[in-house]
Amino acid sequence: MSVFRTLSATGFIFALTVATATAAPCGNNANGFESWKAAFAKDAKAAGVGQRGLQALASARYSTSTIQADRNQRSFKYSLSKFMAVRGADTIVAQGRKRKAGNPGFYQSLEKHFGVPAGVLLAIHGMETGFGGFMGDTPVVSAITTLAYDCRRPQFFTPHAIGALKLVDRGTITANTRGAKHGELGHTQFLPGNAYTYGIDASGDGRVDLYNLADALASTANFLRKKGWKPGRGYQEGQTNFRVIKEWNAASVYQQAIAIMGARIDG
Repeated sequence: MSVFRTLSATGFIFALTVATATAAPCGNNANGFESWKAAFAKDAKAAGVGQRGLQALASARYSTSTIQADRNQRSFKYSLSKFMAVRGADTIVAQGRKRKAGNPGFYQSLEKHFGVPAGVLLAIHGMETGFGGFMGDTPVVSAITTLAYDCRRPQFFTPHAIGALKLVDRGTITANTRGAKHGELGHTQFLPGNAYTYGIDASGDGRVDLYNLADALASTANFLRKKGWKPGRGYQEGQTNFRVIKEWNAASVYQQAIAIMGARIDG
């Protein structure tokens, strides 16, 4: 873990905001998706997306499974205790401790470089993909462009759709790369725009690969540090770094679970 190199364009601004996206009207079913793609391609090109990204956009398909998942996010309405039980908190903690003990140098180097404790990174890794056990089965580009087209939250997902197409241009992903239902990718399920902005090459192979463990965890630590993580400060509710955990996921039970499991792993 000797290399921490950011390959993303520093300060990549998704300042497409949705001013440019107004040319591409949203929809609530598959009927308008193809015409939306044609309009969105103009916005994407104006935002700097190249030929490979535009080809990936052209081949994207409306993802019905993504829309179904987006409409049925029940777990975030659970109480904290039920949420942690459903997510298997005890197993995550036990596995997290084993992973930390099995490769202490790796996690120490992450904390030394970024200031983020192993427990937080392992809690996120366990929560998101069961430590890489399942990283998704939905084409990332199709999922994220479907959400950018959908009328529910286009302002949020449009920058990530642009980010996904730029990742294709860079060769980080392809039009067929698979991730979670909302277009998240890799070990810790980065949204594409965040992968583009905060991705780190920690393996030293000259590219950012969120399906590589070293790159994924270094990128996660980099994200948290860039969002304001203060090394050596606490991360439980009411402490300095808890607000940074909120940047990772907007659901309060998720934030609380990361903090609690992280402390148990580090303890």
